[in-house]
Amino acid sequence: MQLGLIGLGKMGYNLALNFKRNGHTVVAYDTSKAALERIQAEGITTVSSIAELAERLSGRRVIWIMVPAGNTVDIIINNLNGYLRKDDILIDGGNSNYKDTQRRGRDLEKIGIHLLDCGTSGGVTGALHGVCTMIGGPQEAHQHCEPLFTSISVPNGSLYCGKSGSGHFVKMVHNGIEYGMMQAIGEGFELMNKFNSDLDLASVAKVWNHGSVVRSWLMELSQRALEKDKNLESIKGVAHSSGEGKWAVETALDMGISLPVITLSLLMRYRTQTDDTLSGKLVAALRNEFGGHAVEKK
Repeated sequence: MQLGLIGLGKMGYNLALNFKRNGHTVVAYDTSKAALERIQAEGITTVSSIAELAERLSGRRVIWIMVPAGNTVDIIINNLNGYLRKDDILIDGGNSNYKDTQRRGRDLEKIGIHLLDCGTSGGVTGALHGVCTMIGGPQEAHQHCEPLFTSISVPNGSLYCGKSGSGHFVKMVHNGIEYGMMQAIGEGFELMNKFNSDLDLASVAKVWNHGSVVRSWLMELSQRALEKDKNLESIKGVAHSSGEGKWAVETALDMGISLPVITLSLLMRYRTQTDDTLSGKLVAALRNEFGGHAVEKK
């Protein structure tokens, strides 16, 4: 499939390589000239403007947007509007709020453009080697793009979730669960450290990842982070919230659903910004390991 890609950040850059490796023809655009030069060196076609990107694509155009959630997505869609044709497809692969996605989907349908919301999980490594994709939007548009989603995802790692906003809603809940899992890991390792400061926490993570009930990729990443820096003494235990956990809690309150673990893990993210604990350090380290999120050094 031929597609355009807007956004060559940590995830977008690796997705471009994933697309190319799986036989898709990519035309990429980013406001960063350095990012364009880097991806061009990988054999991917680049353009200098959104208008040129739209012009380079033929037939029914598919354009994947991979930028931070919020107003940036609206700006890109508005800039594309003048160059799109009826039945073209936009894919928002970022972590947009599902309510924003529903609004954008309604607005675009009025002019015959289809929006697919694609919750994308797997971190920067997954973006390169195989992601997990959760897609919402018009079913016919998904069917057209299904080979694309399947090819860049791990086996059984792509799901059509339903109407517009469903993909981003499922990804929002996924990230809320992720908050709770990371917080529990951080607290458990802090308790062990308090019990015996000489305990090799990296080895604990390693043995737990061999046959225990809590074995997981997050435990593997815990081991990796602790092997790099015993007790994570070189970083601050500051872990910011990128939005999805907060949206999940707000949505649960609106629906009258109890989410105590996710809610408390969100509050603990806020607490890490004032307290420097091992649990905070490990949550910060895990975010750095799987998503490339910056950590604050001491």
